[in-house]
Amino acid sequence: MKTIGKLAKELSINVETVRFYERKGLIVQPLKPDSGYRIYDNTHVNQLKFILKAKALGFTLDEVASLMSLSGSCADVESMGLQKLRLIREKISDLQRLEQVIQDMTNSCKANQDPNSCPIINSLS
Repeated sequence: MKTIGKLAKELSINVETVRFYERKGLIVQPLKPDSGYRIYDNTHVNQLKFILKAKALGFTLDEVASLMSLSGSCADVESMGLQKLRLIREKISDLQRLEQVIQDMTNSCKANQDPNSCPIINSLS
């Protein structure tokens, strides 16, 4: 049982991050007693850890919400995971193409004999 400040500190996140996830409906805000502060329990800690881990894997907040609602359906979760994996592989492929373009451009600089002309700048103009 802890306040929002202690909860945020334990998870190394900002208090506003906790509030943001509450507003998004990913975690339920505890009721505020007549006197005092809202008290967060281990359920909140576990939900926030789940959200943070899923986000670190590249899942969007909408996808995180879906994952949280599908916690008992492994086939549906697997399908989401495979879809995310396809997107990651596409991004990797795009980055590899970009890497090659940049590598070719910088190689053209090495071969450039004209100090007043830059092949990279020329190709972007």
